Amino acid sequence: MTDSSLNILVVDDFATMRQIVRKALKQLGYNHVFEADDGTSALEVLKKEKIQFIIADWNMPQMPGIELLKTVRSNEEWKGLPFLMITAEGQRGYVLEAVKHKVSNYIVKPFTPEVLKEKINKILETK
Repeated sequence: MTDSSLNILVVDDFATMRQIVRKALKQLGYNHVFEADDGTSALEVLKKEKIQFIIADWNMPQMPGIELLKTVRSNEEWKGLPFLMITAEGQRGYVLEAVKHKVSNYIVKPFTPEVLKEKINKILETK
């Protein structure tokens, strides 16, 4: 159920993590992947590109993933975008805060390409 033409934005402050996610997405058949190193630069990409799916890390400088999520959800143009949060923070409070702000789904690091595929498919099925 992979839509290879889907424009996906990967937001993480660590280039290595962006590469890992990009590689996993490529393995899953997603070829249109954009990158940003924090929420602020992610907003710039959102303004320029037709992004259809966001995968963002929680912990980032300048604008963390939760702030990006809040900004996306409060913007008329982007509020319906699927948003997958990736984080090392598995605590219940983090999950509940993300859910409160309408995160589409949540992955705790470390994860496998299979888990990423499962979460993306689940989000796209409910969209």
